Order: sequence, then C-alpha cells, then structure tokens
Amino acid sequence: FSFRLFPLREHGMNVRARPLTCQEIQAFRRSKEIMDRFVRAYKLMLGFYGISLVSEETGELVRAENWRERFENLNRYSHNNLRITRILKCLGEMGFEDYQVHLVKFFLTETLVEETIPNVKRSALDYFLFTVRSKETRRELVHYAWIHFRPQSSFVWGPHDKLQRYR
Repeated sequence: FSFRLFPLREHGMNVRARPLTCQEIQAFRRSKEIMDRFVRAYKLMLGFYGISLVSEETGELVRAENWRERFENLNRYSHNNLRITRILKCLGEMGFEDYQVHLVKFFLTETLVEETIPNVKRSALDYFLFTVRSKETRRELVHYAWIHFRPQSSFVWGPHDKLQRYR
C-alpha cells in the first residue's frame, strides 16, 4: 500500500498508490490532526516553489525570500507543473478552495503579469485554472488571465465576446 502527500480520487503517476475514496476524504476532512498536517505539507511544498502562505485563514500567498532561485527551478523543470496540478486538485478535495484560488491567481500573476516564470504559463492556463471548483471563481480567473494575456487575440481559454462583457 502506497500513499501520496496530496492524495486524489484519481490514479496518478505512482501505480502503487490507490485513489482515495469519498469516505476517506470525508474522514480526513473531519480530522483536525490530518487537516493540520495537510496545511503543513502544503506550506512545505510552497516553500520548495519559492512561495509563502501569508494567512492560513484566507490562503493568501506571497513570494518567499528564496523566490528567484526557486522560480528558476520551476521555469527549468516542467515536472513540477504536474505536482502543482495535483496539489491544486487535492486542495479542492480537502475543502481548501480558497487556497486553490490563491495559488492559481499567484501563478497567473507570476506568468502573465510579472513574467517571472514564463515556462509555467501554459500549465497555469491549461491545467491550474481548471482545477478551481467554483464556476464563478473560475470565470473570474479566466477573465483575469485574458486581461493580462498578450497578445490578447491569441487567448483561447474563453470566448472573447463573453470575456469583453464580463462583469
């Protein structure tokens, strides 16, 4: 029996790790100890990526002190993007939708606005964005991405006519 730090209800790359059941997810979510461990694991991974969790209550994020070195690693090695997608999906499963939204917005900002990790942009747009469970929040994030995407005419993640009328 093998397990993952960020387990999901779907198979991943580790063939020995079995997917979580809905009952297991509910049991995890009821356990303060497990949820505290989950947040600690999340903070550990954020640190590895050069990101700091400012508020456990809201999920707000900022660049960590070591961000330049860590972003260089993110930009160079695309296998990190699979792990980030997994973390985002797991955040949703475990009831941390606010954390999920902040992490997606962080990556959209760093790839589209700050342009610090350009090689993560496609993953942020193709995968990270669509892990967000709330349809309305996902729309807001797609709109945010569209506003900052250049050239805007090449944006393919939503219909331009609807994006122009959004809000």
